[in-house]
Amino acid sequence: MQQNFAGFISDRIVTVFMTAIHGHFTDVVALLLCAVILVWSFKRVGLPPILAYLLTGLVAAGYGLMDNNHEIHLIAEVGIVFLLFSLGLEFSIPKLMAMRSVVFGLGSTQVLLSILIGTFLVSFFGFGWSESLIIACIVSLSSTAVVVKIMKESGMLNMRKGQLSIGVLLFQDIAVVPMLIVFPLMASTDNQFLVGALILALAKGAFVCLLLWAIGKWVLPKVFNEVALARTDELFVLTTLVVALCAGALTYAFGLSMALGAFLAGMMLGESQYRHQLEAEIRPFRDILMGLFFVTVGMQLDVAYVISTFGYIVAAMAVLLVVKVTIIYVSAHVMGERKRDALSSGIMLWQMGEFGFVLVALAGQHHLLAPDTASFLIALGVLSMALTPYLMSETDRLLKLFKLDGEHKPDFTYAGIKDDSVKDHVVIFGYARVGQTIARFLKPEAIPYVAIERNPIIVQEAQTAGEPVIFGHAGQKAILKSACVNKARLVIVTMDDFEQSQIVIDALKHYAPEVKILVRMQDDTHLEDLKQLGVTEVVPESLEASLMLVSHVLYMSGVPMRRIFKRVSKERQNRYEYLHGFFTGSSDEMNEYGHSHSHSSFVTDRLEYLHAVALPEDAYAVEKTISELELVRHKVVVKALRRDGTEIPMPDEEIILQASDVLLLKGKPRRVERAEQFILDGLP
Repeated sequence: MQQNFAGFISDRIVTVFMTAIHGHFTDVVALLLCAVILVWSFKRVGLPPILAYLLTGLVAAGYGLMDNNHEIHLIAEVGIVFLLFSLGLEFSIPKLMAMRSVVFGLGSTQVLLSILIGTFLVSFFGFGWSESLIIACIVSLSSTAVVVKIMKESGMLNMRKGQLSIGVLLFQDIAVVPMLIVFPLMASTDNQFLVGALILALAKGAFVCLLLWAIGKWVLPKVFNEVALARTDELFVLTTLVVALCAGALTYAFGLSMALGAFLAGMMLGESQYRHQLEAEIRPFRDILMGLFFVTVGMQLDVAYVISTFGYIVAAMAVLLVVKVTIIYVSAHVMGERKRDALSSGIMLWQMGEFGFVLVALAGQHHLLAPDTASFLIALGVLSMALTPYLMSETDRLLKLFKLDGEHKPDFTYAGIKDDSVKDHVVIFGYARVGQTIARFLKPEAIPYVAIERNPIIVQEAQTAGEPVIFGHAGQKAILKSACVNKARLVIVTMDDFEQSQIVIDALKHYAPEVKILVRMQDDTHLEDLKQLGVTEVVPESLEASLMLVSHVLYMSGVPMRRIFKRVSKERQNRYEYLHGFFTGSSDEMNEYGHSHSHSSFVTDRLEYLHAVALPEDAYAVEKTISELELVRHKVVVKALRRDGTEIPMPDEEIILQASDVLLLKGKPRRVERAEQFILDGLP
């Protein structure tokens, strides 16, 4: 009887970490350090990180690091669950139904032909029929972890060759279920219940798929609506993890693959407006655990055994490559697929998969395979997975070799917009009042745009109306990629919170450093800071509103429109000089710019104000020139001098100050206070 999956995983995680604390802490640090160095080194020379993780596992096995690799492997398998969950987000029920011919046509053909041909070939080398059948079943499966990870990194997931590969992999995941049932039954002498067990497994599979579909259709969208309304990042992350793990636990409880349940849950949520944000939240956990998974795969490789049987392993890999590529190529081409897509899919799927290791272990437990045969299959699986990234990177050269490198234009969609239109577009961060106003003016000009908004109600209403709006946090790379920011002509940041805008701008500069950025702020408090961050233009909303008001006032007062335009343009060039510096009362009244009282102390430190200082007869500044006061040290400017009822704007610095003069000072409040104290008392 299977135990509860969640408790099972929790117990194993606690066991692993307690073991690390009590005796393996140094091993854990060494393992992580080795992984960091190797991944960095491999990326520097252009090799995929998967090979670095496999080599890390080899090093760990060679030096005896983390002897409890079975426990680590169990945790690492959660990475496959997250991988399939994120893969499910890329699909939907209509899309899967459209792929049914690939999943159940090409997928079933590949698995069945691989088992039949493989059984015959293996038996030719002296193995019994049952052992030949088991080996053929093991090598008929491909690596979802390797193939999907590389396709997501290279952008092939939505191309036709990627969809063919995904369809085959999905059927292979389904085919694992009867294999897990058949292997133990083959070890017993009584096989009369084999057909009944298979029928029961299929019935359970149909039931759990229907149950997950119902939950994903009617329950999960409401759950994520409530979570999104809470506006708490931690709650969104936690809910995403719980949903992925619970879906895997449900299928596991029914004797099915955990990865299959996670895929179904992701596919249900793939139809919601949260799919891009879910992908962004699950990515860190998925990538870390997938790296750990490949480390554990590398740990299973016996280097001494590989060296002693290296020639046989290479020959087996060559046979595996030719047979599986030929089966997929011929089957896909017969089904009407293009030759280049058929061959590309075959090259992606030629290797032995991670579920093969599970089947090898199961066969070994029931004495269906000899220990040497099991070791040979593990070595074959690890080396074939390690070689796959290189072959996938060389696919174009192989297509040229077979003269299948004709023109091919990928046809895929992202965020509901055709790929050929997602370029030279405008990306709007924030789809509230300002963002929607911008979009309404872009639409009549036929300028394409994509908006990113984290208010779920706005997103749902906008998507219902057909607007290209994505739910997500604008500072995450996955969301930027979804909006094709690197192809945009302009990015507009409409949030008036400087810290949030800063996070978005930093993310933009890392992901698309050349893109033009226009930022809307409430005022120009952070204008210089934004310019230093690399923003192309800053529009302070309150100051622009003041300019618009002044324009109307001047026009209605009889000033010519040409002169008004000139004044407004000059004011913008001078960074709104005329709109800085104003008289204010107490600090509680400093709300001219629309800031809350809790924010006033911060604004007081950043904005400049005007302050009038009357000079009594005993003032320190009397009988001194303005230049002698050296007010520049206090970073304060004398805007005007009032004497005998006459105002002198920007007075000459050599003018001698007299008693009863009034100086109009401009600067930040604390600096103006110190300058006033110096003018009156001479105190520095």
